[in-house]
Amino acid sequence: MAKQVRFDSIGGPEVLRIVETDVPAPGPGEVRIAVKAIGLNRAESMYRSGTYIIDPVFPARLGSEAAGTIDAVGPDVAGLAPGDRVAVVPAFSYHDYGLYGDLVLAPARATVKLPDDLGWTDAAAVWMAYVTAWGALIDTANLAAGETLLIPAASSSVGLAAIQVANRVGAIPVALTRTAAKAGLLHEAGAAHVIVTDEADLAAEVRRITGGPGARVVFDPVGGPGFAQLAAVTAERGTLIVYGALDSRATPLPVGDVLGRSLTVRGYLVFEASQDDAKLAAATAFVLDGLASGTLRPRIDRIFPFERIVDAHRHLEGNSQIGKIVVTT
Repeated sequence: MAKQVRFDSIGGPEVLRIVETDVPAPGPGEVRIAVKAIGLNRAESMYRSGTYIIDPVFPARLGSEAAGTIDAVGPDVAGLAPGDRVAVVPAFSYHDYGLYGDLVLAPARATVKLPDDLGWTDAAAVWMAYVTAWGALIDTANLAAGETLLIPAASSSVGLAAIQVANRVGAIPVALTRTAAKAGLLHEAGAAHVIVTDEADLAAEVRRITGGPGARVVFDPVGGPGFAQLAAVTAERGTLIVYGALDSRATPLPVGDVLGRSLTVRGYLVFEASQDDAKLAAATAFVLDGLASGTLRPRIDRIFPFERIVDAHRHLEGNSQIGKIVVTT
């Protein structure tokens, strides 16, 4: 019997429960994985609380990012075998798969072989953050050397990944954080500049950093009323990519800035890259090459044991983390 997480109603972390269940043999195109570590993501908290882009189907499961060893492979699976060390890239709906468990099924096309020197915890912390950053910044926005990237909520796992991706292509990452408490760490993480938005004039600081024009790319997981300020500091013909909705308030569209400077406002989800075979291959190669060279390095905020999945979700919603929260089985 495997242990997996389920929930039967929308609510806070306390609705999560660990159940024992049989895990069937993998079907065509599937693998069964003995999970060692699970990466937590904000989307899972939103799905559990009923604020995600899809509604839960009960009994609901969670989890799109995990690392472990293959236990069995289904028919028509090539290139993967029992015993392989692997990680799963977020590339599917929670309605189809859930990786919160010690034995789970996953789609083979979203399963990546791991280098021997990549530990389980890091392997579970990589894929959502770096594939999202690659897809939004490199594949979509064509971020290039010398261009300025503005990163709100920069201490999140995706924000930290964006800093590293920007540095890897020679761009200039500018991290935004509300208070000075995280400023030092963001500098250490590779941010060329850090703007403490509760203390500094955002527009004045962006003008100073860019010499006037503003940021060519903005990578925002927040939305809400502050979005208008971000549009105001985006360069002419620049791109604002929204990949989250941490602020549940209405997000204004500043039409004057969008029209006046020909801005592009673009929503982005990791599935744009992970559900396209060619893009998934390119993203995977970019991430594995970056890990091998040391230019990409996940930061782990805190590790919880599987039995404390409720506490892990409480920590996820506390907004104090810097980097990735990982659960080990």
